[in-house]
Amino acid sequence: GDAALDPAYRARLMPNSTLTGEANLLVMPNIDAANISYNLLKTAAGGGIAIGPVLLGAARPVHVLTPSTTVRRIINMTALTVADANAAR
Repeated sequence: GDAALDPAYRARLMPNSTLTGEANLLVMPNIDAANISYNLLKTAAGGGIAIGPVLLGAARPVHVLTPSTTVRRIINMTALTVADANAAR
């Protein structure tokens, strides 16, 4: 198992860790790994609850809508974009 996604495994692997619960942010080494991981997690989550992908490190917030984007994901990403725009003020 992976310690980021499995709290029980993380507790066994790193008993003194202050991390709790499941990961809500995964950092990938490149865009290919990120895309593969995102699509796997999106499928596993079901119900269209995934939010992302979000590209970090640019001068302005970047939110990406892929060809497989559902209406719910468009609404979620729109809300995230509005929150980012308001936070920048």
